[in-house]
Amino acid sequence: MTIPPPGLPEGLETTVDPLLGGRLQLEQPRRGYRVAIDPVLLAAACPAGAGDLVLDAGCGTGAAALCVAARVPGVHLLGLELQPLHAALARANAARNGVDGSFSVLEGDLARPPKTALVEADHVISNPPFAIAGAHTSAAEPARAIAHGESSLELDGWIAACLRRTRSGGSLTLIHTAGRLDAILAALSAKAGAVEILPLWPRAGAEAKRVIVRARKGGRSAARLLPGLVLHREDGSFTEAADAVLRHGAALDFGS
Repeated sequence: MTIPPPGLPEGLETTVDPLLGGRLQLEQPRRGYRVAIDPVLLAAACPAGAGDLVLDAGCGTGAAALCVAARVPGVHLLGLELQPLHAALARANAARNGVDGSFSVLEGDLARPPKTALVEADHVISNPPFAIAGAHTSAAEPARAIAHGESSLELDGWIAACLRRTRSGGSLTLIHTAGRLDAILAALSAKAGAVEILPLWPRAGAEAKRVIVRARKGGRSAARLLPGLVLHREDGSFTEAADAVLRHGAALDFGS
């Protein structure tokens, strides 16, 4: 399908792609930033329960929030997205997947959110831009460049902004590159504790490329380094544990 829903730019080419083994359908631009497995893994790490409010900070086209909704019946979702096109697609995707009554999407900057986004959520999830400001080459597609690269809000500022939207005792869950783990921990220091680090191994014996970091605002317990998740077998197929998360919507095991 390449016809955009009403309200999107004329001539925009989109695709509708399956998530969670086809349980969800995600419409996204054919060119530019496109969802991979990161938002699915991020959603699987969110410790939300029925009745909780989850804020997806920088929600893109809604993939992570939709995956939370698929796993946690009765959850309430709020997405905040800077790019109008992605925000419009996230709203369309909420409707497409039948959760528009519980998933609201606001357009705005995380650094200066609209008043309607000034909430304290039970859980905040986020997939911040990976590339360090000034240290990356901008992508040819502007939307992709914004999604991938830090701009005025660098990683420590992004985390601080997320924590401002997290209630005391609530959780913040991030997925990021393993090379930024030190910066993430520094940004969380003295603001959140009970930090849990879950490495994502491309295959057994390989260095982790991604990490999921979960912390509790106001938490005081010691940090935990978890065994992590091996994503691929030697033949490139997903491991049984990864397949349970990516295809069947299982939660990631934090052992607590």
